[in-house]
Amino acid sequence: MKNTATLLISCPDRKGIVATVANFLYRNGGNILHADQHLDRNLGLFFTRIEWDMTDFKLTKKDIVKKFTPTARDFKMEWRLEYSNYLPKVAILVSKEEHCLSDLLSRYKNREISCLIPFVFSNHSNVKDLVEFYGIKFPHMPINGSNRKSVEEFILKLLDKDSIDLVVLAKYMQILSPDFIHRYKNRIINIHHSFLPSFIGAKPYHQAYQRGVKIIGATSHYVTEELDNGPIIEQDIIRISHRDTVERLISKGKDLEKIVLSRAVRWHLENRILIYGNKTVVFD
Repeated sequence: MKNTATLLISCPDRKGIVATVANFLYRNGGNILHADQHLDRNLGLFFTRIEWDMTDFKLTKKDIVKKFTPTARDFKMEWRLEYSNYLPKVAILVSKEEHCLSDLLSRYKNREISCLIPFVFSNHSNVKDLVEFYGIKFPHMPINGSNRKSVEEFILKLLDKDSIDLVVLAKYMQILSPDFIHRYKNRIINIHHSFLPSFIGAKPYHQAYQRGVKIIGATSHYVTEELDNGPIIEQDIIRISHRDTVERLISKGKDLEKIVLSRAVRWHLENRILIYGNKTVVFD
């Protein structure tokens, strides 16, 4: 496992930001491995992601925060530090469809995504064998009109018990409560089977077929209280034609969904995403 630190910064744009941060790392023995930046000229906001080797770095994690805070305050930065030797804990929530779940678990086994997955929760039991094949716990509980709140409380207890860092909705076809979303703000990733903002809500492939579109897509986004309207992380598309039935659209769309969701999860785990307003900067 590599031993690096990643600094993510968003702040008002002004001269000297990059030079000041680079000099701070240089003075303390840091060797910069990756650096990327973006300027939103309309809002005057600057964003950067800097990753450096911690092997010969002179400061401890606690000292980095202490020493860098005055600089951050001077530049009015919103910032955070992440470390590669920490494995985030991820919980996956799924309903009946297993294509996104299967893809994520395969990538997890092959170490394409760097994390720990303590459990997969479902409101159905059909994916039990798949999850347990990977040696992962599979708590599940059916959801009906009367027990929705108690099921959500059950899930929250699971998340707390395992100190979950990220929740992935891999075709979890339930709407989360505002309280749930608030507790995990910017830490819930969903996959939606359309190229948002088109075809929000249920049965987007049916909507696309009825509209006669020539392109369908998939969108991964952070979950907010407004349905299918959170900050978009990744999208992809595929061409279709008048020959495609609804069933063909669904089949083609599932391939997109897997890819788009896995990219979003990987970028989040690699600390490549900065959120501002309802938008994201993704240093991919």
